[in-house]
Amino acid sequence: MALNAVTSAESDPHGSAHAGPTGAGPTGAGPTGTGSTRAGPIGTGSAGTPLARGVLVVAAGVAAVLVASASRYGYHRDELYFLAAGHHPAWSYDDQGPLTPLVARAMDAIAPGSLTVLRLPSALAAGLTVLLTGLLARELGARGRAQLLAATTAAVAVIVLFTGHTLSTATFDLLVWTAASWLVVRAQRTGDDRLWLLVGTVLGVGLLNKPLPAFLAAGLVVTIAVAGPRRLLASGCLWTGAVIMIALWSPWLVWQAGHGWPQLAVSRSIAAGNSASSQPWWQILPFQALLAGPLLAPVWIVGLVRLLRAPALRRLRFLGWTYLLLAVVFMATGGKSYYLAGLLPVLIAAGAAPVDAWLDRGRPHVRRAVTAVVVALSAVAGLLIGLPVLPASNAGPIVAMNADVGETIGWPDLVRTVAQVARQVPPGRGTPVILARNYGEAGAVDRYGPALGLPAAYSGHNAFGDWGPPPDRDGPVVAIGFRPSSAAPFLRGCRVGAYVDNSAGVDNDERGKPVLICDGPVRPWSREWPSLRHLG
Repeated sequence: MALNAVTSAESDPHGSAHAGPTGAGPTGAGPTGTGSTRAGPIGTGSAGTPLARGVLVVAAGVAAVLVASASRYGYHRDELYFLAAGHHPAWSYDDQGPLTPLVARAMDAIAPGSLTVLRLPSALAAGLTVLLTGLLARELGARGRAQLLAATTAAVAVIVLFTGHTLSTATFDLLVWTAASWLVVRAQRTGDDRLWLLVGTVLGVGLLNKPLPAFLAAGLVVTIAVAGPRRLLASGCLWTGAVIMIALWSPWLVWQAGHGWPQLAVSRSIAAGNSASSQPWWQILPFQALLAGPLLAPVWIVGLVRLLRAPALRRLRFLGWTYLLLAVVFMATGGKSYYLAGLLPVLIAAGAAPVDAWLDRGRPHVRRAVTAVVVALSAVAGLLIGLPVLPASNAGPIVAMNADVGETIGWPDLVRTVAQVARQVPPGRGTPVILARNYGEAGAVDRYGPALGLPAAYSGHNAFGDWGPPPDRDGPVVAIGFRPSSAAPFLRGCRVGAYVDNSAGVDNDERGKPVLICDGPVRPWSREWPSLRHLG
């Protein structure tokens, strides 16, 4: 697709002609908000174009597919962690806010042990993300078919499908960024600055989930100051929205400050590559193509170019610069690839109208047929990589592409192995302490262990470290994920009781780890605990 199609005047006769200069009020007619200048049209026909009904169908279809597939495989390690955290309510945890653990606890209270109910909020969040992508395309001037193209591109994206399949902080983070982007675009199209109050509210709620929306907020302020429209910086609504955001976030800030800012230590650990999903900095941008679907990457790439160059979108140019700025920030700070994914929906929406116009040029029947094949192939790839479509025993190739899939397989097998080792404790020694190397192992024991007679697990990993140590008594220990040599400084008399495996034969992070049986701690648990705690 020629890039001049992106930067040319929009097909609507009121397109670029109504875009005012950067930092100045536009001249076109439009609704007026409190404290704002009159806004002109953005894109082509955004104000009067109805939302295509197909967008609603696609959004509902995504949610339905996610609900239908929710119970396949098993819990993700993070879901097991959220379930445990939900029973230790706090304004913050070492590595996250309170929102997702509270959702996990609520869903588990409604239907204990039901994966489908636990993951229902994620399915709804994914459906809303798809719907908002269609709405974003509408705000940016897309008509019916282009809106449907935007929604469909989002619907088949791996990032939407996988985060919609599992309950995770990324699930709601993606929705928060998309909703905030839609409100920002709508505020600029209508000229109603009061929408910035809602932007602050959405970001504030999102910050109680994880701190990433703070990067979006800061990025928007910086790029507005550089690229305009600078009159926004004089808007009381924008700064009132910022106050609302910080007020909603303040419980998290107070908790973190009172506990020595453990979130920063977690971030440093991730940047050092100590997370299972850490990646080299240079992979962040190329990985966006996988998250959104490689074959459909031209849609969001064209959207980025359009935001940066199209005269009709001059008042939204800061959104394109925000994407580039945050890409540099996340690469420089060792962030994960999916941190940028929250801005993909607005880029997809911006690219939908030019791609739709491209379909009608040249040999339109050929172009439309090729596009249909590309969408179909992307849907198949997205379903295979993002959802548990294949039997677990055949999931090896998928795990090689998406390691998180492997994290949903084998937890009951792990806990059964722990129970077998615990039964090796000689009679009369008492109930062993279960010590896990990471929060996934500890969460799995808490979820599946009671049915096998196991006590609650302890771990020094992230928030689990705040819920320990075990009582100061000598006695046997079953340690998961430690090698005898690494356990020797704090556990005595250790030997391997078994190795973790899973019935599906999937080579995930837990397979092959030893389960030790030990005589007891070297020192009382209260003294050993600081050396066992770790963040990452």
